[in-house]
Amino acid sequence: MRDKHFNGVKTALLLGGMWGLLLLIGGFIARSTQNMMWIYIFAAVGVLSTAWSYWNSATIALRSMNARPASEHEYPHLHAMIKELAAEAGQPVPSIWIAPTLTPNAFATGRNPRHAAVCCTEGIMRILGERELRAVLGHELMHVYNRDILTSSIAAAMAGIVTSVAQFLFFFGGNTRRDDNSGVGAVGAIFAAFLAPIAASLIQFSISRTREFDADEDGARLARDPLALASALRKLESGTDAVPLPATPAHQNVAAMMIANPFRGSGLNRLFSTHPPMDERIARLEKMAGY
Repeated sequence: MRDKHFNGVKTALLLGGMWGLLLLIGGFIARSTQNMMWIYIFAAVGVLSTAWSYWNSATIALRSMNARPASEHEYPHLHAMIKELAAEAGQPVPSIWIAPTLTPNAFATGRNPRHAAVCCTEGIMRILGERELRAVLGHELMHVYNRDILTSSIAAAMAGIVTSVAQFLFFFGGNTRRDDNSGVGAVGAIFAAFLAPIAASLIQFSISRTREFDADEDGARLARDPLALASALRKLESGTDAVPLPATPAHQNVAAMMIANPFRGSGLNRLFSTHPPMDERIARLEKMAGY
């Protein structure tokens, strides 16, 4: 059954919420300064930042992981599987990359199916069997073919903009007189500085989670092997816990694109993870297979 959880609708609503939050903060600034130009300025910054992030998403992500092209001579089975899956989907074949880390993971990036890349870490190549790796590649290819990269690029860019604008408003609003009816006041400034970035991050994380569920389902259908993907996810969860990726700013920028959360975490860290719970993803895949 297709998209029982209405993930496409959720994504549209969440992106709308992100833009609404940005405009709300812009309204605070415009009201405080009595200058509507601020709304247009931040709207323009949002559009330009989103466009830049989308156009350069592949270069940024691959450079963040120090990835190198995977030659067909060195990785013939990897090229064969991706070509087979792309042909099955009737879509272009992406470029193939390898990231030099033992953390087992994979991600897809690029502005559209004709300018896309799939990257596997050295770690994932070591721990997955052929069926499991093929299923993971199906998952990543469906991120490309479903154009999830556009959605995630917009979400990441907007979350960053909302956070930056809110921080500006905190310092600006803190200097506003409490009895100034045209100012946002201390309460508004504190709200924007602390709650708005949290809300923006939650929206971004929720968008990423809905996309993972869709890619799991579509990728399992493309590979025709939901149980292999479920098995791969189990190995990836234990593998990333054993060998987590260092939480550097560069790695954090690409983490949401990966098939599994690359960082070790628990409690609140899991709550704010960009990825849905692994046991829920596995349960959905097993249900697809009739278990």
